Amino acid sequence: MPRHNPTSPFHLTALLFAMVIGPLTNTARTADWPHWRGAARSGVVDEDSGFDRGAWPPGKPAWTAKLGVSGSAPIVADGRLYTMGWKANREWIHCLEATTGKPLWTQSYPCPLYGRKSEGDKGLYSGPSSCPSYDKQTGYLYTLSTDGDLNCWNTRQSGRHVWRLNFYEAYDVAQRPLVGRRRLRDYGYTTAPLVYGDWVIVEVGDDEGNLMAFSKKTGKRVWTSESKQPAGHSGGLSLMTVDGIPCVAVMTIRNLLVARLDPGHEGQTLATYPWITDFGNNIATPVIDGQSVVITSAYNKSSVVRLEVSRKGIRQVWTAPYAADACSPVLHQGRLYLIRSGLTCLDFKTGQRIWRAPGFGLTASCVFTSDHRLIIWANRGDLVLVESSGKSPKAYKELARKSRLMKSDAWPHVVLSNGRLFCKDWNGVLMCFKL
Repeated sequence: MPRHNPTSPFHLTALLFAMVIGPLTNTARTADWPHWRGAARSGVVDEDSGFDRGAWPPGKPAWTAKLGVSGSAPIVADGRLYTMGWKANREWIHCLEATTGKPLWTQSYPCPLYGRKSEGDKGLYSGPSSCPSYDKQTGYLYTLSTDGDLNCWNTRQSGRHVWRLNFYEAYDVAQRPLVGRRRLRDYGYTTAPLVYGDWVIVEVGDDEGNLMAFSKKTGKRVWTSESKQPAGHSGGLSLMTVDGIPCVAVMTIRNLLVARLDPGHEGQTLATYPWITDFGNNIATPVIDGQSVVITSAYNKSSVVRLEVSRKGIRQVWTAPYAADACSPVLHQGRLYLIRSGLTCLDFKTGQRIWRAPGFGLTASCVFTSDHRLIIWANRGDLVLVESSGKSPKAYKELARKSRLMKSDAWPHVVLSNGRLFCKDWNGVLMCFKL
């Protein structure tokens, strides 16, 4: 039998490998959050919740900043946090050091508190709603104001202004029409710009096109969509591939629109599915899984639907009597999680309910972590950690909760990036917790 030799080359190599790799395998994976709903545009991140490392969240915030009223979510890229706020009749773009909260630069421009054609619910929201988008290739940051100002900023030159376009001025976009059986609502521009290749795509909602693509470097319009529907009130666009065709999905004010992005067919409608919600409240971002799309809304709809999209059209797979409102659902390991007056977990394959728990209102957002846990930011600053149905299949299991961290509604989407949790409220108070 060969004897163990601790000084053999093989043993030394193995020991060195373990010394180098061991610490890496015990370190949480981290990632930037460069646009709406994170790197994968899904609300699912490739880093853990930090729960197994001690108290959650650990102690007081690492830092806090007040950045002006808004429902706009922050983003994180290359060590910097970007977000929007409104104060003193101007909309502000803030760049902070993500680890410390140190202000690095700000830019601003004149902007009303509400969009020029806004209507209704002005006690429930104010300031910018759209989330910024960051392009790693150019270092450009794209922001969309509530009043239709699409701006491009060079983050590598202290936010130098590159180009601007106002949709109301350029296209005379009409006020959203009355849809459904209740009152007209128009919340201004809410949908985050989407960087795709050389374009930045925006839901403009004009009679020249619901979607428009602009050169990300110059702002020159490249194409408009075949669909002319007015804009919905969604937080963002969703990318998907249908029968090999790259597409973008968006909730307009009247339907789910799936438009093509392939050369020669840019903006052409591949499929639509009717979906009209009272108050024009098509808010939740479509959830994508392969060629499946999940859409949901409250009020007269109060339901969630799974659809299968192909070049032949759209087929309904199932519908269930549960809904999300402002909180876009999250899909994780065959389970769909959605929030409205409680958290509901559904079987993605069948639409059957797995479990449901109260305790969450209309104001909420959530992130799924790599250790199979759900971080929820809700109400007026309730920060909650929940076990996934994979770990707790029979009932809702709450692991941790901090309540009433804020004085106003938690409209902005919660962000987890590089081991830090960023929580913001309508007043513009931003807290950073190091996990």
